[in-house]
Amino acid sequence: MPDNASPDNATGGGSGATAGATAEVTAAGIARLAGVGRAAVSNWRRRHADFPKPVGGTETSPAFALRDIEQWLRDQGKLAEVPLRERVWQQLVGHPAGAATALRQAGAVLLLVHERPAVWQQLRTAADDTELTGVLPAMLDAVLADRLGPEHPVRGLTRQALAPSAALARAAGDLAAADGAPQAYTFLLGRHLDANPRQYTLTPPGPAALMAELAASAGPLGSVLDPACGAGALLTAAQETADGVEGGGTADAPVTLHGQEADPDLAALTALRLALSAPGAPVRVRAGDTLRADAFPDLAADAVLAHPPFNERNWGHDELAYDPRWEYGFPARTESELAWVQHALARLRPGGTAVLLMPPAAASRRSGRRIRADLLRRGALRAVIALPAGAAPPNGVPLHLWVLRKPGGGQPPAPHLLVVDTADLATGTPAGRDRPDWQRVHTTAVEAWQTFDREGGIEERPGVRRSLAAIDLLDDDVDLAPARHLPPPAAAGGPAELARVHERLTTTLARTTELTPRPAAGDTVPDPAATARRPLTTVGELARSGALVLRAGGAGTTATSGGTTPPEDGRDPAEAPAVLTDHDVLGGGAPSGALPEAPASGPAEEAVLLREGDVVVPVLGGGAVARVVDEATAGAALGRNLTLLRPDPAALDPWFLAGFLRGTANTRQASSYASTATRLDVRRLHLPRLPLADQRRYGQRFRELADFEGALRLASRLGEQLVQGLHDGLTEGSVTPD
Repeated sequence: MPDNASPDNATGGGSGATAGATAEVTAAGIARLAGVGRAAVSNWRRRHADFPKPVGGTETSPAFALRDIEQWLRDQGKLAEVPLRERVWQQLVGHPAGAATALRQAGAVLLLVHERPAVWQQLRTAADDTELTGVLPAMLDAVLADRLGPEHPVRGLTRQALAPSAALARAAGDLAAADGAPQAYTFLLGRHLDANPRQYTLTPPGPAALMAELAASAGPLGSVLDPACGAGALLTAAQETADGVEGGGTADAPVTLHGQEADPDLAALTALRLALSAPGAPVRVRAGDTLRADAFPDLAADAVLAHPPFNERNWGHDELAYDPRWEYGFPARTESELAWVQHALARLRPGGTAVLLMPPAAASRRSGRRIRADLLRRGALRAVIALPAGAAPPNGVPLHLWVLRKPGGGQPPAPHLLVVDTADLATGTPAGRDRPDWQRVHTTAVEAWQTFDREGGIEERPGVRRSLAAIDLLDDDVDLAPARHLPPPAAAGGPAELARVHERLTTTLARTTELTPRPAAGDTVPDPAATARRPLTTVGELARSGALVLRAGGAGTTATSGGTTPPEDGRDPAEAPAVLTDHDVLGGGAPSGALPEAPASGPAEEAVLLREGDVVVPVLGGGAVARVVDEATAGAALGRNLTLLRPDPAALDPWFLAGFLRGTANTRQASSYASTATRLDVRRLHLPRLPLADQRRYGQRFRELADFEGALRLASRLGEQLVQGLHDGLTEGSVTPD
């Protein structure tokens, strides 16, 4: 997607503050300005005849004149003043040279403001636009060379390139004065990355922090290299880790950050990010293809962190056949990841540590077995840590972390390999469908690695971690996938665990028998004609009358790990509520999801929180399901593809409501079959009009059915667990056939 064509943000020729330019803004941009959702903007367009008409864009994504929108919002009392952040962002995305170029220019100005505030203040107050853009190039080049070195990647800041950017430069300076230069650039860069998700592959904060701490376990970090630095997440995490460790850096000097990135624009943006976020730390970022044109051939770093590109065939196989970096073997054309592994080892000092984020196939592909074997023989590969799916792109694959140590430095070859599997430490089921629990993943991985690195071995924890003799891995496959070498936790429980499962199953089956409902109480059979004549109402009518409240799920985010804005309710971001997903409702499970992190460019969005007595209905799948929220589920956030019905206790019994919503005929008449998926229109569901006393009679019966259904589900799960545990125990020898 072109940088200046993001459909999610303002487009056009500049900001409302730029003379002679007609700035435009989309519906999404209007929503940001007014602090509302896009649906509110659509409603304004329909309901207000004086809403400004589109001046560009397309029929599905119209663009409006920013000046007209600002005036209309003020006239309606919906906006006192366009926030400075939004003004700068609109100027940036509307820049004629594109958003990436404009962000590079704004970032350079922010660096000047940060490093030499007196110089900027003199320029800001004394120079007109022509004079400002005339003297800025020399000022920016000087501060960039001083902060990033003479070979820095922030190029193209000429007088001609800066000519249309005077207003942007002044606005960036004003934003720095209001928020601080590092915070201003973090906002602008975060918004740019959010607006172009397909253009950039980012390393999330959780894996980045974990990788940095694994690398820092051996001692203070004096220099760190990321040979595929992308947006700089790993180098930022390394700098934060070094700052947080007593004695970080060497001889009280800050850590030196080295990075290389193939995309020149991204290399420039990353260099500015590091220069602003790591004050005092030497930053050396270069643009170029790392494998073909290494920018740091003589570097001997304390640590290398990398999230290299996966499955890259055109990595230089033909040109680099005799490269001295292939100390452990020449990688096959299909093994680009092993080329990155050997590059990382070649740029370490003896005894230095490298941590690479790798695809799981790299641990088991036959084409790489000889290189893996040599890495083990020489003690270079020290640990393979399996992460939960969703840890980093591609999110559907459970990636691995490889921890390597360059041989030498007086250390004997390591005869063992640590394998750790954190794949099951996720908040959702199946694993990886939701955001992993990074606190558990981080603690498990770091504790295992630090113990193993310190003692040369580790106590086995079935299903989680194990120390393997390297010689035992040198078979025909040299398969290093942790799951292959770790016994499953269920089998590791042994006979004692199976006895506990058996006892629970026996108790549950007895309760299921007690709860088994009879088809009818007594001999009374209701008159079908009377039942057919009873008056009906719909959920939509009840919502309009105020008898219940309808809310759609899916909204809500949690504060990012590096954010500074706490949730509006004062809750600790680390205590974000679990999410009740549609899978949880269909399966009768506890809330298993997690709120996504808010974009770096904005605050957390408030989620819909459940209360006891709410009724939750899935809208996809065509099933007849409705769930009453109990005390244990209350406080969870409402997930996607769910609708919440919050009845007024004085008018509706929640169990009565949920029971009638589950009727097969009811859901069938309220469902749409126009697409490949069946969708339920909750507003069309029918309920009989009954007095509250009669509702409660029905509600009690529906509650008994729900208890019976829950007991059946639990018995089914326990039965499956017992059967599988016995199979595992018999095959592994922990259970005898007698």
